[in-house]
Amino acid sequence: MPIKTRNARLAGYIVAVVGIASVTAALRLLGESINSTTVALAMLLVVLFVAASWGSRPAILASVLGVLGLNFFFLPPVGAFTIADPDNWIALIAFLITAVTAGQLSVRVSRRAEEAQAGRLEIKRLYDELRSAFERASHAEALRQSERLKTALLDAVTHDLRTPLTSIKASVTTLLDELKTKAPELPSVALNEEGRREMLEVIDEECDRLNRFIEGLVEMARIEAGEFRLRRRWGTIEEMIEMALARAKNLTDRHRVGVEIDRNLPVVLVDARAVSEVIYTLVDNASKYSPAGTPIHIVASRDKGEMIRASVEDRGPGIPAELRERVFDKFFRAIRDGASNRSRPSGTGMGLAIARGIVEAHNGRIWIESGKGGLGTKVVFTLPIGDEEENLQAKEAPGEPSYARAED
Repeated sequence: MPIKTRNARLAGYIVAVVGIASVTAALRLLGESINSTTVALAMLLVVLFVAASWGSRPAILASVLGVLGLNFFFLPPVGAFTIADPDNWIALIAFLITAVTAGQLSVRVSRRAEEAQAGRLEIKRLYDELRSAFERASHAEALRQSERLKTALLDAVTHDLRTPLTSIKASVTTLLDELKTKAPELPSVALNEEGRREMLEVIDEECDRLNRFIEGLVEMARIEAGEFRLRRRWGTIEEMIEMALARAKNLTDRHRVGVEIDRNLPVVLVDARAVSEVIYTLVDNASKYSPAGTPIHIVASRDKGEMIRASVEDRGPGIPAELRERVFDKFFRAIRDGASNRSRPSGTGMGLAIARGIVEAHNGRIWIESGKGGLGTKVVFTLPIGDEEENLQAKEAPGEPSYARAED
C-alpha cells in the first residue's frame, strides 16, 4: 500500500473515533431529554462524513463505534452492553445496517465522482493530443503545399520567363550583329528585310507573352487578397461571347467555332470585361489542347433558378475525373505531368485559376465535364442574372478593375 494511502486511511480511523466520541459526549451533556433516534441520526451523519472523506473501512469502524456508543450510553439499561427492550435490538440492528449501507453508498458515489473526473481529465488529455497532432499535420500539409507551390512557381518562371527571354536575346543579338562593323576577321551576318521583320515579330510576341505572365501573377494576387472589384452593368451574354471570340480570332483560325445561344436569354448584371475574360480563357485552352480542324462549341442557356449557364466544349484528349478540380489550382498544369518544355502548350497554368476567381466573385460556379459522347472537355460556368438592388450596390462600389489576359 502506498504511504500516502496508508496515512489517509489512518487519518480516517482517527476521525471516525474522534467523531463518534465527540457526538456521544455532546449528546450525553443533554441528559435524558435526548432520544435514541436523534442519537442514531447524529452518529449516522458522522459515518457518512467519514465514508465520503476517507473510504469504506474508516466508515465501518465509525458504524461499529456508533452502535457500541448508542447501546452503552443511550439504550436502557444505560452503562451496560445489554439491551432490555427487544424493540431497541431492532433499532440497534437497523442503525448498524443503515450506517454500513449508507457508508458504502457514499463511498461508491465518491468513487464514481473520482472516476468521472478522471474520465474527463483523460478525455481532455486525448483531445489536447488530438488537437496537437492535427495542428502538426496541418502544419506539415501547409509546408508540403508551400513546397509544391514553390516548385510550380520555379517551373513556371523557368519556362515562361526564360523561354521568351531566350528568344528575345537571340533575336536582338542577331540584329545587333548585323549592325556591327563588317571587319574581315569577324563573321558577317546578313539579314534581308523579311528576316529582320521576323526577328522583330519574335521580340514583339515574346514581350507580349512576358507581359501576360506578369499580369496573370498580379491578377491572381489581387483575387487571393480579396481586392478583386467588379463593375457590374446590364448586358447580354452574346456580346461577351463576341468580345471574347474577336480577341481569340488568331487562336481559333484552325478550328471550327460554333455558338449556340438561347433566343429568350435575359440580360445579366455582370462585369462584361471579366466574363469575356473567362470565355476567352476557355476558348484559348480549347484551341491549344484540341487538334486542328476539330470544333469548339460555345453554348449559353437559361439554367434553373435565376442563373445563366455557359459552356465551352472541345474535342481534345479530355481531363481525367480525378484532376478536374485540381486544374483550377494555379500553376497546376506546370507540375501535373512530366512533359518536356518543348512538347507542352505554352502558358502559366493561371488562366483557369483566374477564371474561377472571376466566376466566384459573381457568386457563380465553374466546373468541368466530359464532352459529347465522352470525348473532349466541357468547361461549364453559371452566373446569376442579378437584380436592381445589386445594380445599385455595384454603382456605389468604388475602384476601377483591371483584368489580366493570362494564358493557361
